[in-house]
Order: sequence, then structure tokens, then C-alpha cells
Amino acid sequence: MEISVEERKSRMDRGDDFVLLDVREPHETLICAIPNSSLMPMAQVPHRLAELDRARDLVVYCRSGHRSAHVVTFLRRRGFDRAVNLRGGVLDWIDRIDPTQPKY
Repeated sequence: MEISVEERKSRMDRGDDFVLLDVREPHETLICAIPNSSLMPMAQVPHRLAELDRARDLVVYCRSGHRSAHVVTFLRRRGFDRAVNLRGGVLDWIDRIDPTQPKY
């Protein structure tokens, strides 16, 4: 399951309750990031599941949507039915929502 950057922005603007999970590496977040996201690098996700709430909507993103799609599949197989991938990742966010941020 996926969500577009426009849908994510609308949900943020409405004040919807969800967790935005950035699964990139820490050095990537120094270049650009979506506001109000929590960092959990992809390799750490299996070891940090207890930090995630299965009862909340979870929007997962990375640079382009590829890594986050794998994380969403992993999470859904473990009962995180409300996890969705941010289609296009932070690159789409920059292209369509916040062009002030640098791309890499």
C-alpha cells in the first residue's frame, strides 16, 4: 500500500495522527528530510519493532521509495497493517511539495 506526497501533505495539514518514519541512513538526513519524521535506518527496523505502535498509521519513506517499500512489506507481515509507503520518497516530496531542499 502506498500514499502520495500530496496525500501525506494533506494529512499533515489536517492534523491527522500518524508516524512518519524515515528509513534512510543518518548522513542522508543531513542533506534533506521531511519535517516531523522519526529516523530508524532500514537495517535497524527488525531490532526496533517494539518502538513502533501497531495501532497508529505509519508512513514510511526513504530517498526514492524503494527501501521504504521493502520496510512496509516487512512491517505488514509482522502485523503493522496501517503501514504505508510514501511513493517516490523524499525526492518526490522535494519535487512536488518543498523544492527549497537539496536533492542527492
